[in-house]
Amino acid sequence: MLPLSNANLSSLSEGRKEVAVPQYDRAALRAGIVHFGVGGFHRAHQAMYLDRLMNEGKALDWAICGVGVMPADERMRQVLAAQDGLYTLVVKAPDGNLDARVIGSIVEYLYAPDDPEAVIEKMASPEIRIVSLTVTEGGYNFHSVTGEFMADNPDVQHDLTIGNQPRTTFGLITEAVERRRQRGQAPFTIMSCDNIQGNGEAARRSFVAYARLRDPALASYVAEHVEFPNSMVDRITPVTTDEDRDQVREQFGLEDGWPVVCEPFTQWALEDRFGNGRPPFEDVGVQVVPDVEPYELMKLRLLNASHQGLCYFGWLAGYRLVHDVAQDPLFARFLLAYMEREATPTLEPVPGVDLREYQHQLIDRFSNAQVRDTVARLCAESSDRIPKWLLPVIRRNLETGGDILLSTAIVASWARYDEGVDEQGRPIEVVDRLREPLMAAARKQRDEPLAFIANREVFGDLIDSERFVSAYTSVLAGLHHKGARATLEDLVSGIV
Repeated sequence: MLPLSNANLSSLSEGRKEVAVPQYDRAALRAGIVHFGVGGFHRAHQAMYLDRLMNEGKALDWAICGVGVMPADERMRQVLAAQDGLYTLVVKAPDGNLDARVIGSIVEYLYAPDDPEAVIEKMASPEIRIVSLTVTEGGYNFHSVTGEFMADNPDVQHDLTIGNQPRTTFGLITEAVERRRQRGQAPFTIMSCDNIQGNGEAARRSFVAYARLRDPALASYVAEHVEFPNSMVDRITPVTTDEDRDQVREQFGLEDGWPVVCEPFTQWALEDRFGNGRPPFEDVGVQVVPDVEPYELMKLRLLNASHQGLCYFGWLAGYRLVHDVAQDPLFARFLLAYMEREATPTLEPVPGVDLREYQHQLIDRFSNAQVRDTVARLCAESSDRIPKWLLPVIRRNLETGGDILLSTAIVASWARYDEGVDEQGRPIEVVDRLREPLMAAARKQRDEPLAFIANREVFGDLIDSERFVSAYTSVLAGLHHKGARATLEDLVSGIV
């Protein structure tokens, strides 16, 4: 068994031809990007694209220094330190074929709680020209309905207190921006890679708001001089399991503490708005475009919202793996009907994309049994996801007179799921930053059908729409009295 390390790369390339390895000299790499949130998706996506560029002899001064901020990130630091930043990316095709590649684009990893000063000075160094983020929707600290930066966040307040070492992404990055300004250095670009509509603009709002709380002059500098390109990112990347580690060990002879598995499909639409240079991403398939919005709305309202459409109904119907849900003809018909009737009418044309073909491709991607994505993963953090991915579809169709039944049914399935007990009486482990108030409301709704959607922090004024309320209460009653599968059958038979 061969542990992953720089010293063992040559042995890998000689003895295991089924595992691709970096074709570049890692000792010659220089970090040009600091990335916050080195998880599975980042390593299957941005780090992978950079590895492709480096294998072409390009972007050798754009390697990645990863940064962890959360307590859970300490384990990633340990694994990457033991493996010299290397990890195995395993692409799982629907036919069972596995394509394994060792990725070498991450050259350093810093754990901010141990040494925030090292993280700040790394970003303040002139060779860092991009700071990128995959910190999840909640990491931008804005209110899900109002969009306002939440200044009362205790960690934010800590970072704003003079003399405290910063512990948030905002505090660390903003301090680095200020040091570069004081030293007469050009600012880095802040590049969001999170699933948020207008993620660059969302990052801009949050960082400018934080900077304004610290120093209005600094806020003006950030607003005027720091670029925040929008992007759309896409690749299904389930959580790594012990089974994945065992498979890498048994099939490829590699000891990898944290490999990454993903589907073959990958997409990245990136706004060409950088203030201090960028890698030639377009050379390895990234769509570098002047306007990302058509691509991101397509992805958020078709792929991401459809994930919400299958996960709660799927869990309640007894499914635990995503491909089992998507391979069920009833669920496939429901998802396609949602995409065709309700989501697509809210979209503008997407350059170079046939939306009908894209919809059917999504069902095929969800059905990939090799990926073994879990329903539980899709059910997590719903209060961050539903307001951004699904509720805009409902609101748009309410404005235009379009159909809302199926998208509203997804909301009702979430409400039923958050009761915390499935149809067999087994407990559901709800994972959500608003877990307590949402579950408390959901448990009242058999007597008070509007209790869940009365939460204006999540749903805004939707409870004031008679059409939405009527559709919602009808589906919720079906879920309570008939169950998830029978309710879906009624929905699909009524429209297909």
